[in-house]
Amino acid sequence: MKLASWRCCYWLLLVGALAARTGSAAQGLTVRGRVTLLASASRGKSVDNSNVVVFLTPLAGASEFPPDRLESTPNRFQLVQKNKRFVPHLLIVPVGAVVEFPNHDPFLHNVFSLFEGKRFDLGLYEGGATRAIIFNKPGVSYIFCNIHPEMSAVIIALEYPYYAVSNAVGEVTISSVPAGRYQLNVWYERCLPEALKSLSREFAFSPGSASIGEVRLPESGGLLTKHKNMYGRDYEPAAKPYPGAY
Repeated sequence: MKLASWRCCYWLLLVGALAARTGSAAQGLTVRGRVTLLASASRGKSVDNSNVVVFLTPLAGASEFPPDRLESTPNRFQLVQKNKRFVPHLLIVPVGAVVEFPNHDPFLHNVFSLFEGKRFDLGLYEGGATRAIIFNKPGVSYIFCNIHPEMSAVIIALEYPYYAVSNAVGEVTISSVPAGRYQLNVWYERCLPEALKSLSREFAFSPGSASIGEVRLPESGGLLTKHKNMYGRDYEPAAKPYPGAY
């Protein structure tokens, strides 16, 4: 009886361990890391390392993410125009998402994006109106208004839900990542495209190794700091360019 009881306990422990291991694998890994903005640190001021986007693209050998992650992902988003601002300033959407651009100001706006990512021109439309665009390919889209140069935003369309936006101390946490090989990509609005491209690298994640370490970004300025209008010219001074514009 004692031997049978011992064997029963052994098998129960073994089954429990296997179940825990299987459940952990199904949930995926939690990938952690840290980003540091070098220019801010060199000025000796309190450093805000927030709003750096880190995202992973599966390479050969990486498991596909669970189907329910796709089904639970919203497919309709909004970038609101209010008080001559886009809200939110940074928007991350899945490829295929519809983004609406409602005008909540009592004057005209003309939303456009002609740099990289999704290229479009919504034309002039008045307060209370809404226009929409489908972001049907991955990429970074820089969003502006052809009337108000102070308005800018960024929409990043991603194929996979493995991304994080850094907090003030630079921490990034990406959950539910299946084990395998990935390409790491980084985006930050005050970092030039060439510098961002140089930060791209490959990682192999496993239960014993799920970290990207520290990513150090050189701040230098980007497309949002100074841009032309959609005709490639400087913005007009304070004069109203169109009837109803403000």
